[in-house]
Amino acid sequence: MRGVTLRQLRAILAVNRLGKINLAARELGLTASAVTLQVQAAETEAGQSLFARTKEGLRATDAGRVMIAAAQAIESRLGQLADELSAVRGAGQGTLRLGAVSTAKYFAPSMVAAFMAEFPGIDVRLIIGNRAATIAAITEQNVDVALMGRPPRQVAVQSYLIGEHPLVIIAPPGHSLAQASGIAKSRIAEETFLVREPGSGTRTSLELFFGDMPGRLDSLGLEFGSNESIKQAVMAGLGVGFISAHTIATEVELGRLVILDVIDTPVRRQWFAVSRSDRSLSPAMAAFRSFVARRGGEFLPAVVQPAH
Repeated sequence: MRGVTLRQLRAILAVNRLGKINLAARELGLTASAVTLQVQAAETEAGQSLFARTKEGLRATDAGRVMIAAAQAIESRLGQLADELSAVRGAGQGTLRLGAVSTAKYFAPSMVAAFMAEFPGIDVRLIIGNRAATIAAITEQNVDVALMGRPPRQVAVQSYLIGEHPLVIIAPPGHSLAQASGIAKSRIAEETFLVREPGSGTRTSLELFFGDMPGRLDSLGLEFGSNESIKQAVMAGLGVGFISAHTIATEVELGRLVILDVIDTPVRRQWFAVSRSDRSLSPAMAAFRSFVARRGGEFLPAVVQPAH
């Protein structure tokens, strides 16, 4: 495989990510025929097809997946090499690709701004997505560090604590339980819940919360793809929501939402900075790790407690 080039590997990565030659060509600034030739050359070197045509587009074969994993590792190592060379030139240089689950968008920008102020020579690229997309980015080495709640099990990682991540149940101010104290789990279980999609960290925490109630998980509630849509639906009176307390500080302060005083809530989780355990820390990653240890918790929004 010594004849494989970086151009070929990058063409393979783009085709795998986008599923179509023309989209990969556009991203790479090449013609479609040039990308096709790069893929074909890599296939010749491998001695087998790397992609199969499907109705949804080009999909990697078993050989293609092996080649893609190697290409991702090479790209990651080249990025790390750039950081190491920057470190030789001077401390606090390099690039940090920072992923964050969507719930972390309420504090990640301010954290990044403070980090860049402390390390102006480090270029930070912030990528926000849902939990599945963030785990995929870690697995495929498209990010160096990710901010998330529950560390993934799909890939071996090292995790560094940022701070507490409380999850609460919210309702509109006029809800019948808005002024109640010590609401039993059996009572709140009777409400219509507005929940995140399966696989999200918040959804998993709610499933664990109701795990000791037979049958409650059979129809957990109405699904929404973002915290913002859940907040809007709760304010409209469609039901109650189970959500990160860090996402609702403004709405509670303005009186648009209330936190219900449900027994055994807040459900307390943690925020972590996560990176793959099979790669060494680049200087930029090491700087961010130190920064999180010193200052991470100060960027988490204040948690408003029930008024009773």
